[in-house]
Amino acid sequence: MENKELVIITGVSGAGKSTAIGFMEDVGYYCIDNMPPMLLNTFLELLSTHEARSKIAVVVDIRSTENFDSILEAIKDSERLGYDARVVYLDIKTHIALKRYKLTRRKHPFSDRFNGDITRALEYERTILSPLRSNADYVIDTSDISGNQLRNRLTQILLGGDRDVMNIHVMSFGFKHGIPTEADFVIDVRCLPNPFWVEKLKNQTGLDEDVKNYVFSFEESRLLLDKLIDMLDFLNPLYIKEGKSQIVFAIGCTGGNHRSVAIAEALKEHFSKRWDNVTVNHRDIDRK
Repeated sequence: MENKELVIITGVSGAGKSTAIGFMEDVGYYCIDNMPPMLLNTFLELLSTHEARSKIAVVVDIRSTENFDSILEAIKDSERLGYDARVVYLDIKTHIALKRYKLTRRKHPFSDRFNGDITRALEYERTILSPLRSNADYVIDTSDISGNQLRNRLTQILLGGDRDVMNIHVMSFGFKHGIPTEADFVIDVRCLPNPFWVEKLKNQTGLDEDVKNYVFSFEESRLLLDKLIDMLDFLNPLYIKEGKSQIVFAIGCTGGNHRSVAIAEALKEHFSKRWDNVTVNHRDIDRK
């Protein structure tokens, strides 16, 4: 049975909890923002029988409560339900928080209590969050890091690497049917010898062994594949560094039946050795 994970995202207002929970959703966690602590275990019990909900991330902060005794008890009790619970606390220096509030013009949850004095509101917030901070597994100061750098840090501490961060989708298509609008990267392989002009291969596709062997019997096909792999292996970590969690590589030939299919399948096979979330789709393979 798959291990069940619970990640509690908490911390000071303005420290990046929205960015963090957005990242968790991107990498496959079922996410809830502003979870009332007293409802956490009821929520987990409802989900405990659903294997599809084995990775949970929730944001808990002062918007829902000023008493965090219940969340600490709930975290301990989550182990009874089989969850491996971890707490990530996001902090921020006061002068940076003030700049962020000024730029975004957002209202601090306690600003009315302190007549709009955000400095005092932040001090009070830190006081009531201190029990949760002292029990956190990870404390991240986001004062001097960007949103993308925060995502990278979460990748390191929660995922142990970036293997399952990137979602790679490889697709084949035919140029005569139009370039796919969802593509991040379009690669034209019409320069390769075309199996369509070989009578016995004409009605087959790049999924058939004969077509695959024909395409890769040419040195230019093998060299092109090697160069594509080198380039895309170089690019993928850079995309992650810039905060992307999904990329679509579209491989096109004339009709989308032969060359593009064979190349797309080869790329999918290669990527699957490095990344966990790799899919392939042949958009025009059934079109003649």
